Amino acid sequence: MSDLKFSVVGHSESATRVAVKARDFTLVVDEPIGLGGQDLGPNPVEYELAALVGCINVMGHIIAKEMSFGINSLKIKASGQLNPDRLFGKETADRAGYKNIEVVLEVDADTDQDTLDIWMKKIESRCPVSDNLTNTTPVTLALKALAVA
Repeated sequence: MSDLKFSVVGHSESATRVAVKARDFTLVVDEPIGLGGQDLGPNPVEYELAALVGCINVMGHIIAKEMSFGINSLKIKASGQLNPDRLFGKETADRAGYKNIEVVLEVDADTDQDTLDIWMKKIESRCPVSDNLTNTTPVTLALKALAVA
């Protein structure tokens, strides 16, 4: 299979809100009121957790099917802590992103614990979002100024 390419385009609606087009979907990214937004959608780091949960869900079901067991229910909780100082321009030794992300899967499945342990390891090794979060992925920012004073 050849590489898949995904892309999104965001249009700023305010200092804290952006409308992001992903295929035929529009996602609203906004900050909570306490961070200056209008709370009209999840913020960027919440979407990051949501992307991780979504990927784990897809991989969990694909891998369970490959391993020939059924999933009756799957609940995935993801949380992380970050220090907002760098975000707001303050000097800090902390990085801007999450210090850590904890993910807990609550699964009711038609299999035993040993099989679930193998299933979990396969999810960890195959989830693209988890891979991007745990390994360095080059990110290039480019500027295209439409008007310069």
